[in-house]
Amino acid sequence: MKICFATNNLKKIEEVKAALGQNFTIVSLQEIGCFEELPETGDTLIHNAFEKARFVHDNYGVDCFADDTGLEVDALNGAPGVYSGRYAGEPRSDERNIGLLLKNLQNVDNRKARFKTVIALILNGKEYAFEGVAEGEILKEKTGSGGFGYDPVFKPLGFDRTFAELSLEEKNKVSHRGKAVRALARFLK
Repeated sequence: MKICFATNNLKKIEEVKAALGQNFTIVSLQEIGCFEELPETGDTLIHNAFEKARFVHDNYGVDCFADDTGLEVDALNGAPGVYSGRYAGEPRSDERNIGLLLKNLQNVDNRKARFKTVIALILNGKEYAFEGVAEGEILKEKTGSGGFGYDPVFKPLGFDRTFAELSLEEKNKVSHRGKAVRALARFLK
């Protein structure tokens, strides 16, 4: 099956291709001729995921899926949440986002957090949603060089390493995006 993943994030595409396996051909935005920034104006993950998917479907006429992911930190009342990618402002910067997060958690003992991913699928004109959650905690400093975003400071529950220290295969087994993608794959099969 051939389907467009409505994202400009090459690391996300790599993760999703690995998680979906050989039965699916993922087409990038560039491959369908979409070079513009996708809209993300909502204040919920599901709103943003569907906004991006609908934009691609309506303007390029292809079946597609889009995701939106947020990091929710208990001690910050769920922040940065839907604003995770722009937590430290524009232009987007993983380094500045992590720096602000660690600053806001200084002297805070409760470091429980979770990643949530919502995938919005538009297939044959119908809309579907899938969600994945990964529980864990925020470390006090960065560890590891893999992954992207908040991966170097997020240690998933049951592990002694951060997402940035796990192999792509290990991460996909337990990550929020991996769980949502598996739900998507089960549905598509």
